[in-house]
Formats: sequence, C-alpha cells, structure tokens
Amino acid sequence: MRQMALHHSILALAATLLFTCPATAQDIPKELLEDEHFLEEFGVNKLTTPSIRKIFDQLSRLEDLPYEKFQRDVPKTSSDRTKLALNLGGLIADGFFVVYTENLQDLEDVGRAILKHAAGLGAGARFTSHAKSLVEHSNDGNSEKLRDELARTQADVEMEMITLRDEDAVHLIGFGGWLRAFEVACAASLDPFDAGQAEILRRVDIADYYVQEFETLHPDILEKDYMTQLFKLLIEFRDVVDISPEQPLTEKQVLAMKQKVEQMVKLAF
Repeated sequence: MRQMALHHSILALAATLLFTCPATAQDIPKELLEDEHFLEEFGVNKLTTPSIRKIFDQLSRLEDLPYEKFQRDVPKTSSDRTKLALNLGGLIADGFFVVYTENLQDLEDVGRAILKHAAGLGAGARFTSHAKSLVEHSNDGNSEKLRDELARTQADVEMEMITLRDEDAVHLIGFGGWLRAFEVACAASLDPFDAGQAEILRRVDIADYYVQEFETLHPDILEKDYMTQLFKLLIEFRDVVDISPEQPLTEKQVLAMKQKVEQMVKLAF
C-alpha cells in the first residue's frame, strides 16, 4: 500500500497548476483538471489551473523510492514576491509528496511554511484554517482528507490571487508545483532506468502550457535575471521533451530532462 502511495506521489510535480489570463479550462490537459463540481465549489470554473493532485496521480507507474532521497528542507520566506510564489507552489507539491509517501510527521512543518508564504503574498488569513486542518488530519493519519485539504489549498490560492488581481502569482505558484514534482519524477524514472516507466515524462503539452504561461508574465518579472534564465531553460526543456512518439525514450534523453529540471530548480527555489 505504501508503494502504491509513493507511486501516486512521484510526479507531481509536473507538477503543476496555473492559469493565464484569460485562460480557460480547454488550455489545460484535461486529465490534470480537478472534478468540475470541486472547481465550482471554489468558483474557479472559468479561470482554473492544473491540479497538483492530478499531476501526482499521473505518476502511478513510477517505481517506489525512499522518501528520504527526495526530502528537502522547507524554504525560508523571501522579500521577492516572485520567489514567494514559486516556493509556495513547491511547498504545496511537497505536501502531496509527504502525504502520498505516508511521512505525515513532516506535514506540520510543510503546512506552517505554506501559511508563511501565503501570508507573504497577502493571503495568510485565508489559509489559517487550511494549516489547522492539515495538522489535525496528519495527527489522525487521514491521507484522503489531507489530499482533499491540499487540493482546496491550491484552489484557495487561485481565488485569493484572482481577488488580489495578481494572476502572475497564480502562474508562478503552479509552475513551482510542477517543477518540484517533475524533479522527483525524473529522478524516479532513472532509479533504475526503465523505458516503459519513463513514458510518463513524455509530456510536451505540459511544457508548452508553461511556456505560454511565462509569455504572459509582466515584463518586470521576466526582466529579473533568474527569471530570464529560468524561461530560457524552460524553452530548452520543452525542446528536449519534444520527442517523436514513435521513438522510445532513452536513458540519455531522460538524463537530459533531469539536467534541465535541476538547473531550473536551483534558480526557482
């Protein structure tokens, strides 16, 4: 059962998550969307983003990996709003990773970090209840309720950023979630390499989606040195992952994906 949980966990990251203005649900790979009724509950049926939970579910074919190999220290908050948004997405992905791998003892720290980053973006009050629920459900070991709570956290992020008219933050949160997830997924597919399992990484549509999202960001954000480099690497990653479906993925190709992702992770987080 633990192995099945980790399977679900490992991608996400492909994470993922955010919408462009004025993005619609048709722009997002359908299997990455949350249930329609869930979206309507949070008022995001018109402007929505890929679901980190759904991204993790796409990784069910990956082999089990030790949690310790991909565990990381929770990031500190930053005065840079762009960094805050990127790290918030990565933290939500971390939350799913903790839950899917059943290492619930670490969820309280992740939940507190999510709350601090949300507060830094001006949305802390809305997330207090989520942080409390994450702690409560982690104490009683209810993984399903934890996944629901994390999905609701993402939905509330979207709603709050829309209210604050900060759609750029929504894009960045989503990208941060995808990036953290894909970091884990690439490593998982190489330990050991299995061409069949690596097929889960063949998602040029997701890479295209985020390239388009970056193109909508405010020029002041893209002019930041690390964001300029990040966008360049994202385009290069898209080219690496754009492989003919008739050709099986090779270990060399997956290593190239992993290298680009690791470079982006260093810049983003």
